[in-house]
Amino acid sequence: MQLFGLFYCNLFRMVQKRKIALLVLISLCAAFFTKAQDLHFSQFFNSPLSTNPANTGFIPDADYRIGVHFRNQWPSVLASPYKTLSIYADAQLFRDRIENGWLGLGGLLLSDQAGTGGLHSTKIYGSIAYHQMLGSSSLLTAGFNVGWANKRIDQTKLTFPSQFNGIFFDNTIDPGVVFVNNNVSYFDMQVGMNYAYFPDENTYINAGYSIHHVNRPQETFFSESPDSSRIPMRHIGFINALLKVNDRVIINPNAYFTMQAKSHELMLGMNANYDLGGEKQLIAGVYYRVGDAVVPMVGFEISNIRFTFSYDVTTSGLRNFNNSQGAQEFNLMKKGFYGTPGSSQVLCPRF
Repeated sequence: MQLFGLFYCNLFRMVQKRKIALLVLISLCAAFFTKAQDLHFSQFFNSPLSTNPANTGFIPDADYRIGVHFRNQWPSVLASPYKTLSIYADAQLFRDRIENGWLGLGGLLLSDQAGTGGLHSTKIYGSIAYHQMLGSSSLLTAGFNVGWANKRIDQTKLTFPSQFNGIFFDNTIDPGVVFVNNNVSYFDMQVGMNYAYFPDENTYINAGYSIHHVNRPQETFFSESPDSSRIPMRHIGFINALLKVNDRVIINPNAYFTMQAKSHELMLGMNANYDLGGEKQLIAGVYYRVGDAVVPMVGFEISNIRFTFSYDVTTSGLRNFNNSQGAQEFNLMKKGFYGTPGSSQVLCPRF
């Protein structure tokens, strides 16, 4: 509700001269925005540690990975779009010391800026997961992360409906909104599990489930009550597969579902890798966020460094105001081995 309030105020500043259009726009955006609490990425499969802490060290084709993920949302609607940055790294440890298993250790930094109201969010997590082989063709993983989260606002950048005097917004008018604190911090925790099945070198199937905010921390600028504005737990489930069609093509179908309080999101789609030879791959795919957006994606990989770009084409009612322009996402990921490639066990199809 706090985020919606800030978003509402930003919209008032943008279209104060068009009151009728304003009411329509707010209604449509409110209906859309309340479906997606918490941070999220369209390329959820390229943001492994924010999707499920059990993904820490869950790297079927490498020993470690480092990634940067950036999302720019609603640039055509807001003067200051919602911008989300994720930096993450994880690695497999003790594969030579634990029989048929290993540990995964990782870290995640999330930074989010929401609109002209100066709402900033910073989250830092450390995660650990244990991976155990079940025979020669399946793997079970459990993991968790713990971290520190901070949210802050710049109240001087906010304007409220009560400050509109009929001609313009007058920030000398008392908005009637009481902020107990402009800067809040809290402890946060997530848990998750993964399962992978790889019966042969051309087939890899993976499914996972995680619960976020299991400690239900308090997050509010308006009250000091311990029972006020506790973050509801968020549930995330996904399933994906890597299927080698031939020596040149690997397809990667995905499905992702998340639910938080009364909000939910479902994404379905597929991407494919085409081997160009010389450790080069071309990547292309398309996803659909049900009731909201079509998300085409393209990318390129060279020497285990992968870049992907996706673009949310809005299909909901918001398309009448943003010209179907939803969000752009960029992901840069580097995977590698401690020794020479081939010295570690690879569980999924590769070129």
